[in-house]
Amino acid sequence: MLSHGMKQTGSISLHHLQGVILAVLNPWVAGGILLLLAFFAAYMTALSWADLTYVLPATSLGYVLLALVARFMLHEHVSPLRWLGIALITGGVGFIAGGPSLTEHPHTHPADEAPAAVAVSGVES
Repeated sequence: MLSHGMKQTGSISLHHLQGVILAVLNPWVAGGILLLLAFFAAYMTALSWADLTYVLPATSLGYVLLALVARFMLHEHVSPLRWLGIALITGGVGFIAGGPSLTEHPHTHPADEAPAAVAVSGVES
């Protein structure tokens, strides 16, 4: 989306703030920015429950999807060397995803935590 919108907008410079504002107001660019915000929210959520070594390779699948979108929707040329890189990324993600998860979450229940709070405060109700 960003690529399509920026091709419509044309060249911009940070020295000309008006051009930057006009680019951000382009619906394709604005939609791309919203999708980037959604990605970062999902990324932060994934990092809250899994290790970086598991989450980061999984996000690399975005490169595969972007190359497919660039080739078939935006009609951009993707060289054979880039397709080879995409295949390597896919293989690496498959290798990492097939391994064990290192993240372990303690299984606690609210009822299990209540006695500890009473013991710390020293007050029983």
